[in-house]
Amino acid sequence: MPLPTVDAEPRVYQHPGFAPFVLARLGAALAMQVQAIIVAWQVYALTRDPLSLGYVGLAQFLPMVVLLLPAGDLVDRFDRRLILHASWAAQAVCSALFIMLSLNPPDHAGPFYAVLVLFGAARAFTGPTLQSLLPQIVPQALLGKAIALNSSIMKIAVIGGPMLGGLLYPLGATTAYSVVLGCFLFALAMLFLVPVRYRQRPLHSGDTTSWQRFTAGILYIRHKPVILGIISLDLFAVLFGGVVALLPIYADEILHVGSEGLGALRSAIALGAFVMGLYLGVRAIRRHTGLVMFAAVAIFGVANLVFALSTSFWLSLAALFIAGAADMISVYVRLTLLQLATPDEMRGRVNAVNMLFIGASNELGEFESGITASWFGTVPAAVIGGVGTLAVVGLWMWGFPVLRRVDRLEDVAVEEDQHSALRK
Repeated sequence: MPLPTVDAEPRVYQHPGFAPFVLARLGAALAMQVQAIIVAWQVYALTRDPLSLGYVGLAQFLPMVVLLLPAGDLVDRFDRRLILHASWAAQAVCSALFIMLSLNPPDHAGPFYAVLVLFGAARAFTGPTLQSLLPQIVPQALLGKAIALNSSIMKIAVIGGPMLGGLLYPLGATTAYSVVLGCFLFALAMLFLVPVRYRQRPLHSGDTTSWQRFTAGILYIRHKPVILGIISLDLFAVLFGGVVALLPIYADEILHVGSEGLGALRSAIALGAFVMGLYLGVRAIRRHTGLVMFAAVAIFGVANLVFALSTSFWLSLAALFIAGAADMISVYVRLTLLQLATPDEMRGRVNAVNMLFIGASNELGEFESGITASWFGTVPAAVIGGVGTLAVVGLWMWGFPVLRRVDRLEDVAVEEDQHSALRK
């Protein structure tokens, strides 16, 4: 396989609008990560019930599931930047409500869950809007690099957010939530500086019903093998291959490194993704992108297998670092193909379905890991997950040959342009 070559085209970070867009995303992502830590600590301190932490996630996940498809329809019908402003503004209001709850603490967790439901409803509009807005900011030729660099920078929030939340909590929940509110306000301010250079095509709904518009994304994916293969590969690879839910057990009972080691293990995944994202933001993958994607998912599975069988802390760190880097390559190819293979007027609804699959894979993946660990033991469960990922790669290479044959990322965009011309 030929090595990627350095492009002669302008750097994506020099493109007008990209820097403020990334800074806006970083501010909002940092706010969400810090808030997640503070809310979890507060709720658990209030209830002393581990089950209450499950309700924290459930309160945010359920409204997202209900609202994602309608959100995708709105993203395709109205100004995406305006929708993102409204979504982040609603999340900032939630932070202000948490400040009020901290100043006047309730005697039960109900008010916190109520605010989290509102927060989850607002987040339902954030995911499909962000993914649909980026192709309107950078040209198609730079989209892959923009996705890689953007995803990599977001890892700063994943790595630093929980750490910042842990440092802020001793200063008081009110102070911590004030920082969260400030991050959301910063994101809103930066979004005003983002120019939309590639206009959104208006959605002509005609006589279609709301339900037909909501489900149009599902129908489009169903009849588009490239997109169906991308989304379903991510769903099942993460469903079987994730080991995040088992990390506390590995840190405590197998590697014997305690809570400090657990933090390092979690950071290793994000750090691997961060480094690889920076690399892909400079050096694009030019050829054999379908095979590169499948190879990356296979490496992800092998790295998880190494971690599953390792009793060495440093080998485990290295395996998770490689797993994070391989996952970033897969994300880079999958998200770029998804955006290029989807016409602009469908991006909101298709991305909404994608976000629904991602949410399901993460939630169900942790549940699957927990169930198999309780049935077979921790190490066998992790091994089963790694083997399952490799099996998914083989099945998807056989079941989606069109995805395996993708050479250049631009090939799917050319295909879509041709189909659009034929429809006209």
